[in-house]
Amino acid sequence: MRYKLLLKLSSWALVIALVSTACQNVTNTTEETSTSPDIATNIENQYIVKLRSTADNPFQLGKANEIDEVRSSVLQEAGISRDNVITYYDHAIAGFTATLTPEQAERLKMLDVVEYIEQDRIVTFAPPCGTPNGGPCDGGGGGDDGGSGQETPYGITRVNGGVTYTGSNVAWILDSGVDLDHPDLNVDASRGFNAFTSGKDGRSLDDGDGHGTHVAGTIAAIDNSTGVIGVAAGATVIPVKVLDSRGSGSYSGVIGGVDHVAANGNAGDVANMSLGGPFSQALNDAVEGASSGGVKFVLAAGNESTDANNRSPASANGNNVYTISAMNSSDNWASYSNYGNPPVDYCAPGTGILSTYRNGGYATLNGTSMAAPHAAGVLLLGNPSTDGTVNGDPDGNADPIIVH
Repeated sequence: MRYKLLLKLSSWALVIALVSTACQNVTNTTEETSTSPDIATNIENQYIVKLRSTADNPFQLGKANEIDEVRSSVLQEAGISRDNVITYYDHAIAGFTATLTPEQAERLKMLDVVEYIEQDRIVTFAPPCGTPNGGPCDGGGGGDDGGSGQETPYGITRVNGGVTYTGSNVAWILDSGVDLDHPDLNVDASRGFNAFTSGKDGRSLDDGDGHGTHVAGTIAAIDNSTGVIGVAAGATVIPVKVLDSRGSGSYSGVIGGVDHVAANGNAGDVANMSLGGPFSQALNDAVEGASSGGVKFVLAAGNESTDANNRSPASANGNNVYTISAMNSSDNWASYSNYGNPPVDYCAPGTGILSTYRNGGYATLNGTSMAAPHAAGVLLLGNPSTDGTVNGDPDGNADPIIVH
């Protein structure tokens, strides 16, 4: 397989703005950025193509040679060069992303083996919560930001975490990378994936934003004498870099990361996706396909105070797929959190969450991005339990609070 991300850089980032952070102050409470469900821009002439197995063109998901034979036939029949292909998918879904003219896209749609074609998209950050156009924020948490000694953040205690992990499974962090030499994390970059092939972000799986490192710490920060402790303390985290240093990426790049996990993950692993954007059938299908192998996908519900069914991958559903809403330290609903049951499965702490950060640091952030890794840590430890329900769930069907 080969993966590459077509970088159409302009004055702002290519790609999927996601449930990520805008503020970079790591010594004070940091508010997480929300994304708007209405801000989405197509990537011109770039399409995600999903193939289906037919009697005339049969293949089995995960059999790259079989899929590539069908893919070659499809490209040839539609008069499309392989030079147009940007990304191949063989494990989570069968298909590819390519640059296509409208005429080529129409020719592909007419082929029986093509299930659908979806426009690849980019979205931009919405204003951070607390700004005039960004909506309200719940209060932040604080803490000593890892200054001296080790702190157990309240969320870790609430989900009965802080358990030293002794199993063999790992946590795949589909995010902005992970701080590769953070003293509070066990990082295995050798199994990682990078959706970027050039520029600063293409050179390393290191985290230039901080968001992915924060997620990793909540799942698995080491039980030592400094910083913080994670839910499944000391578990191995693997960076799957699908967001750049500004916290953005493309749907096609994120699907490439999901495909990598489907190809390399093992049953019992967890894959945390603290990211999201407008509804994408292709991304949802990839998550659901990858989860069929036994990897547990944990999805942030999103921070738009809206129905999670309108967001992806939050709206994905199925066995081994878990969508997580957010609450504060009093078990009260976080005002920014998306809702809806389905797809939301559990609620977890998301407001005022202290965790690891880039450059060996620590930071306190808010968002469903912070709630999801609490659940991922619990699922890495084994079968989850629940302890009560969140107060004030706006859909009237209170989400159960996940605990170990």
